Formats: sequence, C-alpha cells, structure tokens
Amino acid sequence: MRYTQVFPKTKREAPKDAVAVNHKLLVRGGYIDQLMTGSWTLLPLGWRVVTKINNIIREELDAIGCLEMLMPLMHPKEIWNETGRWDGADAIMYKIQDINSKKQYALSFTHEEIVMDLLRKHISSYKDLPVAIYHFSTKFRNEARPQGGILRGREFLMKDLYSAHTTNEDMKQFYEKVSQAYVKVFERIGFEVYVTEAAGGVFTENKTREFQVVAEAGEDTTFICDSCRWCANKEIFQDTNSKIQKCEKCGNEMRSERTIEVGNIFPFGDKKYAEMMKVGFTDKDGVKKLVHFASYGIGVSRVMGTAVEVWNDGKGIIWPEAIAPFRAHLVGLKDSTDIYKRLTEAGIEVLYDDTNRGAGEKFADADLLGMPVRLVVSERLGDKLEYKKRNEDKAEILSFEEILTRLKG
Repeated sequence: MRYTQVFPKTKREAPKDAVAVNHKLLVRGGYIDQLMTGSWTLLPLGWRVVTKINNIIREELDAIGCLEMLMPLMHPKEIWNETGRWDGADAIMYKIQDINSKKQYALSFTHEEIVMDLLRKHISSYKDLPVAIYHFSTKFRNEARPQGGILRGREFLMKDLYSAHTTNEDMKQFYEKVSQAYVKVFERIGFEVYVTEAAGGVFTENKTREFQVVAEAGEDTTFICDSCRWCANKEIFQDTNSKIQKCEKCGNEMRSERTIEVGNIFPFGDKKYAEMMKVGFTDKDGVKKLVHFASYGIGVSRVMGTAVEVWNDGKGIIWPEAIAPFRAHLVGLKDSTDIYKRLTEAGIEVLYDDTNRGAGEKFADADLLGMPVRLVVSERLGDKLEYKKRNEDKAEILSFEEILTRLKG
C-alpha cells in the first residue's frame, strides 16, 4: 500500500486525555479513533492488525474441530430471564426498548443464552454432540470507568467459543484442548502468557482460567510461581491484602505482577445454563440428560492494545511480525516505485512512503507505525537498500535479493 492512500495520516500529538501507551500510540499512528468514551473505530491500519489476530485464533480453533458462525447482537428480554441474568447482570448490561411494540432487548455482552437456545432447537440425541461453535462479534458492556485506551471499553471486539458435551469428562477434556489452543494463539502472537486461576464473576461460581500478560498498564494483579508455573488472580486468595502469597501447588513464594487479561475460559457443567434453559439430549440408553457446557473468550481488540503496551519504545510501536499490518515499511528518498512493485509481486506486504516529505519526517513515521522492518531507498545507496529491524539499532546495506531472502525467511 502507498502511504499517500492511507487514511488517516499520523498525528504529531497524542490526545490530551490519553494516559495509556496504547491510547497515545494507536491514535497517533492512525490505528484507532475514539467516537466517545469507551467506543472506538478500528481504522484501516488497525483493522489489518485485528484481522491477523483473528486469523491466528481461527486457525488454532479450527485445528481442534471448532466451527465458525455469527450470532445476533440484540437479544429478547425473555431469553435472559430464563437464567436470571436480565436482572442479575443489570450492572453491565445495556437495555433498549422497541418504540412500537414496547418489547425490551439486551445488547449482547456475551452469548451463553443464545447458544443454549440454538442447542435446544437443534440437538436431541447423544449423536448430535459434542458441539463447538464460535464467532467474532462486537460486545457491549456498561463499564463504569472505561479506560486504558482500547484495553477497556463499552463496545469492543471479541471472539467467543461455546462447547456442549454429553459428559463432564468430555467437557473437561475439550476444556484442556481449548486452553492449549489459547496458549498457542498467544505464543504465535509473541506474548509470554500466564494461565491463571480466577473467579467466574457474573458467569459462574466455578473457578475459571484467565490468560494474563504482564504489563504496567494491567488492571489485574496476578501471583506467579516461577517454580511450577502455577498462577492465580489476586481475587481468589482469601488474604488479598497480603503482598506475599504461597503457591498452592508447590508451596514456594509467588511474585506479584500487574497484568492484562487477554482471554478466559469458563466451565459450567450441566448446571446453571443447561438446567435453567432445559437443554438436554437422549443418551444411548434412551435416558434424558442435560448437556455439559463451557464458554471461552478472547478480547481481540484488547489483544491489539496489549501488544502495544508490551512492545513500544520512546519512538512508537514495535509490532511483532505475526500481527504487524505490513511486513516492511519502504521509505523512498527517491522514486522507489520499482522496488515497491517487485516486493509486492514477491508476496511481501509493504507500506510504501511515497510522499514528498523530508527524510526525518518519514523515519519518524516509520518508527511510530512500527512495522517489523524498515527499508530505505536513496541516491547514496545506489542499487542497494538499507535494511533495519524496528527493534534493533543497527542498519545494514543489502542487495534487493538479500533483503527478499530475509523477508521471506
């Protein structure tokens, strides 16, 4: 893509109310735009990042047999009443009323009830199970204090997966498969992720698992055992005022870190949703039983914000290769159309700064936008190019063929 075609262009100054690093850099770089408090537009560059995150998630979920679909975002009051969450989740749920029928609806903050309704319509026998279905969709949550840029909003993009099983044992086995798939997702992005025990909040009384990434901007406190890797959210310890906790697995002292939750998984079993909504099946002996149910979430837009919190410096963003909007940023200090064309034809995703600005301004934008590699074409280099990784200070002078080998490697 040519930079002259990019919308919008970079900004010199961060928003005055920006505190979080991701807020400052994503807005300055033209990745996101704030419509109102807690509500963000994913601009073209930001959407490229999110699309790559989604594709990684999609690949890992499809690999364990999950099926993608898309569910509605506006839900009738009646379906939420079946589980008691119309009133029980009132603090975070947005509610609207039809001006003609006067019927009330919820804007989805999750989809457990909707999936259970789907299941009771379409399954009857043990032969119809297990089922594992997921989608990427917008969620609405009435956050009292939306903050941290795109980390905590009232409207955000999420991947949620739901599974239904004939037995609790089968559910547990799949729960572990999803947990492992989540670790693969976050490792492919580049995160060091900590699988953390936590409380279920408004979702379940059972203990759940969170996937936490260490970052100064984190709102959670996670205790980490470096001896056995067992981790727990501060809220599940009885003595939450203590800064020192002992590992429940090996007894060693745990360290405390500020973390950002990028994913979570919830085991429900056959209680709550299945029991309340009467979602069952007939087993091989003809006996009626309830399904065993679980749900699994990843905050996709939050993952993008977390990446910026983890990978940045005083100049801008440092995208990991897996989710960078472009593999390389081509800075043309002379006409570089031919190089751009050759890179594109070779299958390299490249952002070409074809503007007439000065070198300093172009280099500053390259650092701010954060592509993994910067390539410079100039008169002084002749038929060679300058090759520099965003996370390194050293630049090399290489031939086009050498650069192509590295970019494809």
